[in-house]
Amino acid sequence: MDKQTETWHSQAIDQVTQALNTDAQDGLSPEQAQKHLERYGRNELIEQPRPGFWQMLLAQFKSFVVIILIVAAAISFVIGLQEYSKSGAITEFVEAGAIVAIVILNAVIGVVQESRAEEALAALKKMAAPDAHVIRGGHRTVVPARELVPGDMVMLEAGNYVPADLRLVESVNLKVEEASLTGESVPTDKRAEKILEPKVPLGDRRNMAYMGTTVTYGRGRGIAVETGMQTQIGQIAEMIQSYEDEPTPLQIKLDQLGRWLGWASLSICGLVFLVGMLRGIEFIEMLLIAISLAIAAVPEGLPAIVTINLAIGMREMIQRHALIRRLPAVETLGSASAICSDKTGTLTQNEMMVTQLMYDQTKLELSGEGYRPWGFFHHNGNAIKIAQFPQAGFLLRAAALCNDALLEVSQDENEEMSHRMVGDPTEGALVVAAAKAGFWRKEEEQQLPRVTEVPFDSARKRMTTVHQVKDAASQNSLFPSDYVAFVKGAPDVILELSTHVLDGDQLQPLDDTRRQDIIDKNKSMAAQALRVLGVAYRPLDTLPDEPTPETLEHDLVFIGLAGMIDPARPEVAAAIEVARHAGIRTRMVTGDYPDTARAIAQEIGLLHNDGQVVTGAELDTMDDPALQERIDHIDVFARVSPKHKVRIVEALKARGQVVAMTGDGVNDAPALKRANIGVAMGITGTDVSKETADMVLTDDNFVSIVSAVEQGRIIYSNIRKFVYYLLSCNLAEIMIIFIATLLNWPIPLTAIQLLWLNLLTDGAPALALGLEKGDPDVMDRPPRPPQEPIINREMRLGMIIQTIFITAAVLLAFRIGITWGGLDLAESMAFVTLSVSELARAYTARSEHFALWNIGVFSNRYMQYAVAASLALLALVIYVPFLQPIFDTAPLGLREWGVMLPLIFVPSIAAEATKWYLRRTAPKGHVTATT
Repeated sequence: MDKQTETWHSQAIDQVTQALNTDAQDGLSPEQAQKHLERYGRNELIEQPRPGFWQMLLAQFKSFVVIILIVAAAISFVIGLQEYSKSGAITEFVEAGAIVAIVILNAVIGVVQESRAEEALAALKKMAAPDAHVIRGGHRTVVPARELVPGDMVMLEAGNYVPADLRLVESVNLKVEEASLTGESVPTDKRAEKILEPKVPLGDRRNMAYMGTTVTYGRGRGIAVETGMQTQIGQIAEMIQSYEDEPTPLQIKLDQLGRWLGWASLSICGLVFLVGMLRGIEFIEMLLIAISLAIAAVPEGLPAIVTINLAIGMREMIQRHALIRRLPAVETLGSASAICSDKTGTLTQNEMMVTQLMYDQTKLELSGEGYRPWGFFHHNGNAIKIAQFPQAGFLLRAAALCNDALLEVSQDENEEMSHRMVGDPTEGALVVAAAKAGFWRKEEEQQLPRVTEVPFDSARKRMTTVHQVKDAASQNSLFPSDYVAFVKGAPDVILELSTHVLDGDQLQPLDDTRRQDIIDKNKSMAAQALRVLGVAYRPLDTLPDEPTPETLEHDLVFIGLAGMIDPARPEVAAAIEVARHAGIRTRMVTGDYPDTARAIAQEIGLLHNDGQVVTGAELDTMDDPALQERIDHIDVFARVSPKHKVRIVEALKARGQVVAMTGDGVNDAPALKRANIGVAMGITGTDVSKETADMVLTDDNFVSIVSAVEQGRIIYSNIRKFVYYLLSCNLAEIMIIFIATLLNWPIPLTAIQLLWLNLLTDGAPALALGLEKGDPDVMDRPPRPPQEPIINREMRLGMIIQTIFITAAVLLAFRIGITWGGLDLAESMAFVTLSVSELARAYTARSEHFALWNIGVFSNRYMQYAVAASLALLALVIYVPFLQPIFDTAPLGLREWGVMLPLIFVPSIAAEATKWYLRRTAPKGHVTATT
């Protein structure tokens, strides 16, 4: 059976029944069904065991930075016991408590996120029908869908979910909505009698019906050939589960940074300890200094600030119609360099719309949005009223009457009108087009009520309705009789049945010239990827006794052609251009036909001059290296399967791209899972795609993706800013102690001062940096290389310069204090100079490229609150008498401030000078900041 999984569509019905030991009429016997259930198992999706609570909790403590923080908390607690016994100080306890709180906070957030992250299988299970109508032992019965087995004969009717993968044995006007599985925007006509080639793509398997799809029209029967994990949905589920979650670029970089910081800090602090011991400093005093310095050097607030910043970014994303399901995805989207976008419902409106009418020598164009019954008619580029073109009005009336779709209109509590299409999308497009011209189907049917019909048949490729002409007011020169038949369908078929053509209000013989002209118009519209229907009519003096195709569908009068398409979203073209300007390339990945995909891609500006359109069949001829070699030249992938989508994502990732995959169907789930970031549609998307994705668009708007990219870039930039700020300050603290120790000076800062300084400068100011609105040129830069570290060359230069100037300023203040008033005054001057210079440094860190006066000194109000609070806490330990002995401080007067203030602002001036130098020496176009 496994070998046949992909070839059921290429086998005759009797081969299928023989392979599954079933009967095409009576189905399986109850005994056979039980044996098959024991052999093949239940018709349900098997979910791999999820990690338990303790597994998820322990996984949160694997980070090197978190391990260092736990050790630091333990040491800080021990130091706290010693200091408390001497002076009653509790600062170290506060520090230890803060570190523990940070670790617990991150662990809780991580567990909550992971517990919600793997719901794709539950969503897949929801798509399976709860019950199935089957024939067993010659009797029709209802069984739970989970008990369906290969060989069961399943009955299908309009509105049913397909409960398993079926090889159809009967189809009567059967249409199945497969957009969630194949990406096609139009329901697929099913033909049970077809026998197809083995390599026919999934979307072209007309003799199959797949689990999770929906019957929209007609009825049929099919043999269950695959159940459970062997179905197409089951294979998708298995693909989803086979992929391990990969760490995001930010997670990788922060972990690398944490390891580097940890080892570097421990090494330097160990060196400081050894030098201090060689100088003869007391062991316990030097140990306290070294450990305090180690705690100060490792920015323990970094994980919490990153988490808080990402959470704030998530709130901003919601305002931009993007719901983030996993916090790191906020940053990852900002680094995206490739977007693989589904067509239907993402780049297009997922609503068929008539855009052209053609008849005689006239061509009209229609504008509007999807199923909303308003828009304009144009002729030769000029807006017109449909009354000026009566044949166009007659064409639309005929198309609306020969129709089973309904346009439902409702009004919400705000008295805003909403519209919903019920029925086939193609028929719905015709109903809406007629409504735009003022011809509402219900009103038209009151004048010309339907009395009989010949339903659409995929073999005939047409549909006919017969209407009674009730009164003289309804009669005209076109149908002066008591009845009229309207026919719509494939243009070539309608043309073959026609003997005359409508020319204004006259009937003209359909000679070879006129016939060829209509054929040429049909080809022209099809070349634009339009789905084209022909419309005709026939006056009837009497109603036939037997309304059949033979009695009604002949001697027709050809009216004209209607061309429709699932139109592109009007705002998509601009969004794609913004993305391209930001160095992000968008590719269309769709299950639709190449011509349709090409037309939409050209309309929205997605297709490059040298861009290629490649089909799934062509992908099957390429191995992975060949695809990777060629993928840079491909803009559109058409007629692709779920496996193809995963290969496309893998090929882009192999080329070093950070890939965002957008989608809305079940078929998109594996690629959403495998991409660096999966983006699902919130309105049209299936539960499967939403639960698998990292981000869900609440408005299904491609513009929101680009907006989210911009916000992601801002968030990553802000993370870099506070990392830059924290490290430049912490390195300066290390160098101050290290150089003073080498110079055989007294230690400029005590352990408690270092810990208090850590609380002042590593918290609120760093968090305020995470609330920056972003540089004006954030979408004018190319995506950063995935391998680029958080600390790049420019930041390393800046950190060196800041370390030098902060260290020099603090040591100079310390030396002056020693000269003026002894160690307590010197330590206080060093402590205040270092603290305030770091707070001033926070302002210059607000932009990596722009000068402070360009972005506005006070434009970030959160920075004002943070710095004011930190200055107030600093003033407390300097000027409150009972705190001075605890923090080893002395009150500072005007003389001391007169010396410190120039030194405090030297590092900030150096930072702005560094930015000016980097702007002057940067490659052209690298940054757009001005002086």
